[in-house]
Amino acid sequence: MTEDQPQPGNSPDAAGGVSRSLWLRMLPWLITVACFTYLYGKLSGAAGREGLTLFAYLGGVFAHVDWGRWLLLMIPYSFLFFLIDTAVVWRVVNAFNTRVPYRDMLPIRGSSYILSILNEQVGKGAMGLYLNRRYSVPGWEVGSSMLFIMFCEFYYLLIWATVGWWIGRDQLPEVFGWIPWVATGAGIFFVLWLMVFRGNTERGASFRTKPVFKAFREASPRHYLTIVLIRSPALLSAVVVYTLALRLFGVDVGFVQMLGYLPVIFFGAATPGPMRTVAITLWVVLFPGNQEGEMAAFGLVQHNFFIFFNAAIGLIFLRRANRELFD
Repeated sequence: MTEDQPQPGNSPDAAGGVSRSLWLRMLPWLITVACFTYLYGKLSGAAGREGLTLFAYLGGVFAHVDWGRWLLLMIPYSFLFFLIDTAVVWRVVNAFNTRVPYRDMLPIRGSSYILSILNEQVGKGAMGLYLNRRYSVPGWEVGSSMLFIMFCEFYYLLIWATVGWWIGRDQLPEVFGWIPWVATGAGIFFVLWLMVFRGNTERGASFRTKPVFKAFREASPRHYLTIVLIRSPALLSAVVVYTLALRLFGVDVGFVQMLGYLPVIFFGAATPGPMRTVAITLWVVLFPGNQEGEMAAFGLVQHNFFIFFNAAIGLIFLRRANRELFD
């Protein structure tokens, strides 16, 4: 091999791949740093206007919350979400992969919440590994089902965001006027998507035959609708819980207004990054007329209690999950 020949692993393509991989790993942390920098600026400004240090300002916010009533809201909601979320995974896996009883799906979904502390998609990957080892479902098929769930989650949130805008558009910021336009575009895309995977045309045949699209090839409109309907009680209960919880922080908001805000904030919660920082930041951005401290504190405790309590639920099932996975 001559000196001017590229060495294995040192080619420009390899270097570019390493660089892209590094950026992908760094992106969630860069988003987190940007969000916390923004929150620090807003909270420091609010504390300074009241002549307080940042910790004293936030301490005053937390001191006025009735935490007992807050826990009475959040704990039942977390268990309800777990049961509904498990039902979604159970329905999709049974439709496209293999027959798994609902009670056996509980430890699969519950234990994945532990990894979801860092990223929800990592938790879905853990479910894929579990189903592959426990039920011998090929990895690409499981990945296809997880992708189908994420696809349905996008439309489920968009549908309810549109409903919230339609009902309470007079109470929402002007920027929410983009929601019906986004929903229209997404609706057109969905029709074309169905035509590609359900039609008899040869157009897009090579695309739809890829293993990762197995669930989409087999899915009918009924499957998409079923997931949206199963998911919907989780959002509607969240509207009630988050509205009542926000009032405990001293911010008066109506249920209709929360229906408009919450799907958008849940979109932010799906953004990669620890501690759901995008969702926390959105509470401050979308409620500009309220004190920054109340909104930041609310977002911080709501989202982080939710993910850590779900992880605690997962610990209940972890021993059984490990036994079934490794034995």
